[in-house]
Amino acid sequence: MNGNIHSIETFGTVDGPGIRYVIFTQGCLLRCQFCHNADTWEIGTGKSMSVSEIIDDLKSYLPFIQSSGGGITVSGGEPLLQIPFITELFKECKKLGIHTAIDSSGGCYSSAPLFQQQLAELLNYTDLILLDLKHINRKKHISLTGMANDHILEFARYLSIREVPIWIRHVLVPGITNATDDLTNLGDFISTLENVRKVEVLPYHKLGVYKWEALGLEYPLKNVEPPGDDEVEQAHQLLTAHLKLVN
Repeated sequence: MNGNIHSIETFGTVDGPGIRYVIFTQGCLLRCQFCHNADTWEIGTGKSMSVSEIIDDLKSYLPFIQSSGGGITVSGGEPLLQIPFITELFKECKKLGIHTAIDSSGGCYSSAPLFQQQLAELLNYTDLILLDLKHINRKKHISLTGMANDHILEFARYLSIREVPIWIRHVLVPGITNATDDLTNLGDFISTLENVRKVEVLPYHKLGVYKWEALGLEYPLKNVEPPGDDEVEQAHQLLTAHLKLVN
């Protein structure tokens, strides 16, 4: 089985525990204003790669991955647009004893029976979900990403019910995602989940601006500067104020 792949990072250190073999899939439904991978948006493009191709390449990095307590992370784009492919990939990873993780916004989560069936099977082979929660306010979420967040929050609840370990990620964008009320409300929501292992506040940055320009797109946050360390720490405190982390 083949998947549409944007790129691969063989020594990732920020997308899950340990050293990670990180696959960036092609295709996403969200249009986040701060996206640093805008070149992954288009669905159905990218390099077609088979599960066996990826596994053969991954094996050469196994000593580093295993000694660090690492594994494989499938990011994007949005990985859940290609569930059958990731399922087959993770099945092969499990044969090798490799820790598996998915970095997802939940943007394509659906209650459709086929999606639910495919997702349930995938989660049987998934050790960790890095769940990107962009904004708790519905209207602000639409403004920021082009899509409402109802189904994304439902995805979070689904993972909690299934007891799938998750790391919550929130990109802190000054003037957009850093309002105290919004962070407090997001923290209150996170505290209702029973499967949170970690909460990460990711400081907004401008490293992807050149990709927007290369694609002929106008970068909407060009006048926004990254937050300071104190702002990041304060946001983390608000998000975790009432949270009991799961070991």
